[in-house]
Amino acid sequence: MGYITEWRLYCELLKHKEQRGRSGEVGEDVMSEFWLISVPLDIASSQSLEKFKRAAAKAGLGSSFRFHMPELKVGTLDVLLGVADDLSRLDTHAEGVMQKTSQCMAEVMEHFNDKLLENALANGVELATYLTKFQWDRAKYPTALSVKSLTEIISKQVSQVEMELKSRSAAYSSVKASLQGLERRTEGSLQTRTLAGIVKKEDLVLNSEYLTTLLVVVPRSGDKLWENTYESMSQFVVPRSSRKLLEEEDAGIFTVTLFKKAVREFKAKASVHKFTVREFNLEETEKQRQEMSRLSVEKKEQYGTFVRWLKVNFREVFVAWIHIKALRVFAESVLRYGLPVSFQTLLLQPEKKHVKRLREELQFSFTHLDPTAAASKSDMSLDIPGVNSGQQEYYSYICYSININLQGCS
Repeated sequence: MGYITEWRLYCELLKHKEQRGRSGEVGEDVMSEFWLISVPLDIASSQSLEKFKRAAAKAGLGSSFRFHMPELKVGTLDVLLGVADDLSRLDTHAEGVMQKTSQCMAEVMEHFNDKLLENALANGVELATYLTKFQWDRAKYPTALSVKSLTEIISKQVSQVEMELKSRSAAYSSVKASLQGLERRTEGSLQTRTLAGIVKKEDLVLNSEYLTTLLVVVPRSGDKLWENTYESMSQFVVPRSSRKLLEEEDAGIFTVTLFKKAVREFKAKASVHKFTVREFNLEETEKQRQEMSRLSVEKKEQYGTFVRWLKVNFREVFVAWIHIKALRVFAESVLRYGLPVSFQTLLLQPEKKHVKRLREELQFSFTHLDPTAAASKSDMSLDIPGVNSGQQEYYSYICYSININLQGCS
């Protein structure tokens, strides 16, 4: 089967493969929605493109930008067909990793969530600026390599970021959860919460053979009762040994020193007055305090490192994703328009109120490329596996959607 025959068959298959992806849909925030268009570089299409740009600008349907495409190696048709499918899947994968990275950045920067867009940059500029002034990164993705090789490079890059994101996210979440667990133990009533940070060594009698210090929770309304009764709860209580360590709205916590042999008697008398003697282990409490301090320091250290990593790798994945879009346009243009390579690209940013009209203007301008494209939209029944699967809707021209809205990810 000759190249032209195979190419025509491919185009026929595409007409019957109605995609359900995002390319034909416009998000709620259309200012973040772009369409990457490709048409042949012939006289008729070039004239139609210029007429379309003038009409769209005059009617205020949207903004248009030149999208610079490099010269890439075509390879064979069979390889290009396989790469087109690989790129479709990679497109979805890279966008997903980008969204996960953005969402993770928003979650980690919980107190600065409103500054997400300020931190989600590509090569130091806003995403829209990077896209509208796109230049192929030849250092990262040498054009001397084949499209298949470039696809493999980007795929490995995106997968590596995804794996590291999972690892770093899990590590940070573990430290954060552990710290939050300890912090929750410092909340609540004095009856139940940990006394770490409240009781110090100097508040207690330690290393005594006969004496011990108890910690007693006294209801707020019972302060006077406590002062008047604690010494009489046992004849072995040290006079004037009580001291208030903390007072809150509902209760306070007091120390009292007594002989160890009187602890049981004192607890029984205290419960009669609704005073609660807290169990307390200084060594355990000190370990909790030290652990909280350690986790707090570790969280701060990981926060800084993780946020820097997220910024760098969000940029890397976003840049890779846009290069994937360029590769898809190249592969699709060769398969749709044939050899030698001869096509031109245009980046469109639809206006919110004129999305439908802009799409109609595009269809009108380029119907000559495939008059049956509109009719193919009514045939949703034929699903042919392996043909340009993924995100693309079929039009007479080539169109890929690029939605850079990150607010929906956070």
